Amino acid sequence: MEKVMVAMSGGVDSSAAAAILKENYKVTGVTLRLFTNEDIQLDRSKTCCSLEDVEDARRVANKLDIDFYVYNFGDRFKECVIDKFNNSYINGLTPNPCIDCNRFIKFDALLKRAELLEQDYIATGHYVRRRYDEKSGRYILLKGIDPSKDQSYVLYGMTQYQLAKTLFPIGELTKPQTRELAEKYGLINANKPDSQDICFVPDGDYAKFIEGYTGEKFPEGDFIDKDGNVLGKHNGIIRYTVGQRKGLGIALGVPAYVVSKDIENNTVTLGSNDDLFTDTAYAYDVNWVSIDRPTEPLRVSARVRYNQKEQPATLYPLENGNIKVVFDKPQRAITYGQALVCYDGDILLGGGTCCEERIGAGE
Repeated sequence: MEKVMVAMSGGVDSSAAAAILKENYKVTGVTLRLFTNEDIQLDRSKTCCSLEDVEDARRVANKLDIDFYVYNFGDRFKECVIDKFNNSYINGLTPNPCIDCNRFIKFDALLKRAELLEQDYIATGHYVRRRYDEKSGRYILLKGIDPSKDQSYVLYGMTQYQLAKTLFPIGELTKPQTRELAEKYGLINANKPDSQDICFVPDGDYAKFIEGYTGEKFPEGDFIDKDGNVLGKHNGIIRYTVGQRKGLGIALGVPAYVVSKDIENNTVTLGSNDDLFTDTAYAYDVNWVSIDRPTEPLRVSARVRYNQKEQPATLYPLENGNIKVVFDKPQRAITYGQALVCYDGDILLGGGTCCEERIGAGE
């Protein structure tokens, strides 16, 4: 019987994945300890990596009668996720740490650990599907069938080798079906609420976390308009992201939005909602998942944030390996540091990190 190591967060999705796989595989459950409460300045954590969640995962493993272990990947998580998150904000970007966690922890560090223990596969509770395409000789990554839960966007960094070694048991299920299955197996977390926050910033106050974690303070600076006129003072540049309206602490008599940030000059440019729209996005650090790197323009659907519906566009591969995507209609608040992910229907083609034109075009 083939062996599979299931990453169990303590939530219902990964627990149901383990239950499904037990029908045909020898399953080992593992929970990853990525930080301590002290690491993130909390007395008690209610995040997806809390002690309570570890115990939920352990109880599910006992119910399913499978082996269970807890692995400490804290050093790797600090280096590849938390430090990168902090540095991105400090440098004016808006990162997606879930993408980095999947890329460097679940499908890299965990997979390597599984292989050392002679496991045939790893598995997760992501709502995505994979299949092998005989014609192209590639594994294809597809959206989960439940559009409200599809998580393909955060997995655009997966390699062909990682796809070959990973199972996604619940990608064919809707969320209600997953909960029904968990109830059928008598799992204690069948009705456990989903985790909503970034695990190491459970209160959502990114600036407070960054200042507490790094010990740095970010000084006041100028709010300016598009012509450089000073409008008022901001409270530290890491507290603002493109498209933001709430929490600016300035009254101009008309709605104002963050249009851009200038780290070097410590300024935040404000403008109207119309100023946020553009039809062109660039991305670097591009990974092609289901296809080889294209050499000609390609019609795609694309999105520039996790909860956005894909929009029709034309993708232009650039000589430096980056991409330019021109949308049929202008898109709001394309934000540097977020992921630009491209699809052909349900198939995830590839993606990269949104960046300025000068970086994307290699100027």
